[in-house]
This record gives sequence, structure tokens and C-alpha cells, in this order.
Amino acid sequence: MTATFRWLWFGAGAANLGDGLVLTALPLIALGAGAAPGEIALVTTLMTLAWPVFGLHAGWIVDRIPVPRLLVLANAARVAAVGTLAAGIALDGPVVPLVFAAALVYGVAETVVDTSLIAVIPAVVRPSSLTAANSRMEATVNLANQLAGPPLAGLLVGVSAALAAATGSMLYAVAALAALVLVRRIPTRTRPPEVPRGRVREGIAFLWRHPLQRDLTLLTAAMNLVWSAWAAVFVVHAVAPGPLALTPAGYGWLLTAMAAGGVAASLVTNALQRRFGTGALLFADCLGTIALVLPSALGADLWVVAAGLVIAGAGSSVWRILVAVIRQQAAPPELLGRVYAASRVISWGALPLGSALAGLIATIAGVETALIAASVVAVAVAVVFVPIWRARMPRTRPAVAAAEPTHTEPSSGVGIPRARRADRGLD
Repeated sequence: MTATFRWLWFGAGAANLGDGLVLTALPLIALGAGAAPGEIALVTTLMTLAWPVFGLHAGWIVDRIPVPRLLVLANAARVAAVGTLAAGIALDGPVVPLVFAAALVYGVAETVVDTSLIAVIPAVVRPSSLTAANSRMEATVNLANQLAGPPLAGLLVGVSAALAAATGSMLYAVAALAALVLVRRIPTRTRPPEVPRGRVREGIAFLWRHPLQRDLTLLTAAMNLVWSAWAAVFVVHAVAPGPLALTPAGYGWLLTAMAAGGVAASLVTNALQRRFGTGALLFADCLGTIALVLPSALGADLWVVAAGLVIAGAGSSVWRILVAVIRQQAAPPELLGRVYAASRVISWGALPLGSALAGLIATIAGVETALIAASVVAVAVAVVFVPIWRARMPRTRPAVAAAEPTHTEPSSGVGIPRARRADRGLD
């Protein structure tokens, strides 16, 4: 790999560790500051609101402004927002509003950073190294964002909420400094003018005309309602004085166990697909989504809840990989980015809705009721998946069968949502 890619990789690693830390720490900080369940759910809503509102515009911004400068600006904005939160905690300021502001800034910056990383990799490595570069970036995202970030957040919040926020701000500062190096290393290229609205419409139109991709996107959105509802209120259920009575550190380790299930599943998806078929694995993730919320809704013991989270994490990774392959096989190369953006805006657009509804239900009727409502949605998705798959799959079976389901959708640092971030959602 080139030295330029190593700087990009280093910056992405620092930013993703910051993401995993901040996305886990913000709800914990709000909880520790005495926020109500509805306010804690609002934190998740604000973190995920940017994708449906701003996501379609991030692409044409990246087309017009050099990526290194965007990475500097986005990470600097997160430094300021999370650093201000740290100062507010230390000075006994209005913590909950500062958490809201940090969550909102994080979400907008994420859309720019994710899109920038996808766009810049071909400019810093040889074509023959693209697969290796993307694989290395994906592994770094998973390890930093999902495995290392949550337990680090739990440990730091257990010591000091201000320390947790300050550490996140510092990690974003490291990412911004790495991007400054890239400003000098990646030449500015003149791009032809484009028409953003036309680009957006083409991606949405293709997605909607393709029955299988359209239906999978809508199913993903429905499951993301469940994932975001869970993310919005589970911290209240899990951390003392909630029923599971975990410490902040224990909560972080519980999220790490879920991420470990996802990483392990991604290593064997190819073999599982050959053995059981694409439809069976996608249906297994529908069942995993039920396992995410139903044990907590029923008041199950910690070990049952933990097992459900591991199953859900594994299923989420498998779903993202296989749906990405279906999309890559069906969409023309010149439309793939726009189709990707359109599908993500629809599927991730459900995240703030799910968290907002969960917060409203938790405020009116309690956290367990919100989890029961999410469980009902998860069961409904599993029920409707089978006839949808049977109706759509015969038209695309040859393409999917020929695919190698080892390519994941590019991600940077949640989301998140991808199951990759605190929202743990699907792509």
C-alpha cells in the first residue's frame, strides 16, 4: 500500500475509534445527567437524522470539494462539538443539550466522512490493490468502531463522563491531522459540473424499478425501525437501575459481544451461503432481529439477552453482505453509487423514526412497552419476508448464485447505524 493510503487508513482508524466511543458514550452521559427515557431516545434520533435529511446531498458535495479538505472540516466539527460537551461536563454546564448538539453534529459529519472515504480510495491505491485496500479499511472499521469503541466508552464513562468526551474529541483531532497530511498528498482534480437532482433521481428510479432491491430496501427499513428503537431505549433497560443492572463498563462489553458475533459471521458467510442459500440466511437475520428485542421485552436474564444480541449481530452482518452482493450484481457500475445512496437514505431514514417512536412509547408507557412494540414489528418482518422472497428471487437467482458474497458495503465511522455503529442498523 502507498504511504498516502496508510495516512488515510490511520485517520479512518482514529475516527472510527472515536465513533465507537462517542456513539456509546452519548446515551450513557445523558443517562448519568438525569435525562428521561424520551430524551435519551432523542440522542439516537439526532445521531441518525442526518442520513435521510442530508445523505443524498453528501455525494455531490464530495464531487465538488476535495476529499481531504472535507475530512479535515468534518472531523474538526466533531472535535468542537464533543470537546464542548467535555468542557460543559467539567464546568457543570447544561449537559443534556450539549449531548443533543454533539449527536446532531456527529450525524451530519458522518454522511460526509462515509461518502468521502468511499470516493477517495481509488485515488490513493493502484487498481490491482482496491480489494485489499477496501478489505483493510473494512476490518479497521469493524475492530475500532464495534469491538474497541463500546467497551472503551463504558470504561471511560465509569471513570468520568468528561474524560470520555475529551477522549472522543482527541481521537477526532488525530483524524483531522491525518487528513491535513492528505491535503498535500492527494492532488486536487477538476471535476465536470454535474446536476445533483438528476443524479439522485436516476438512483432512486433504478432502485424502485428493480422489484427485489426495492423490497429488500423496504424490509431493511422496517428492521431498522426495530434496531433504532432498541438502541434508543436499551441503555435504560441495561444500565443500573434498569432490570439488567449493568455498570457502564458492562454495557460496553455487552455491545462488544454483539459486534463479535457480526465479525465472526462475516468470516463464514461465503460458506454458509453455499450450504444454505441466500434466502435462508436472510430469513435467519429476520429471526436475529427478533432475538435482538424480544428477550429484553420479556424481562429475560442477562445471559439470554446477551445470546440474543450475539445472534442479532451475526445476522446483521450476513444481511449487509448478501444484500450488497445482490445490489452489485443488479445495478450498472455507473449507477451503483447512486443506487447505494438511494437505498441507504430509505433504509437509514427509518432510524430516526424508530428511535423517536420508541422514545415516545417509553415516555408514555415505559421502556418494556417500547421493546414489546419493536418485537411485534420484528415478528411482522419475518412473516412477510418469506412470500416476498419467493415472489422475487426466481427472477434474479442466476446472478446471486454466481456472486461471491464476500464483499461488504463500504462504511466508515455507524449508522450504523451500520450494525456498524451505535444504531447497529442494516444497510
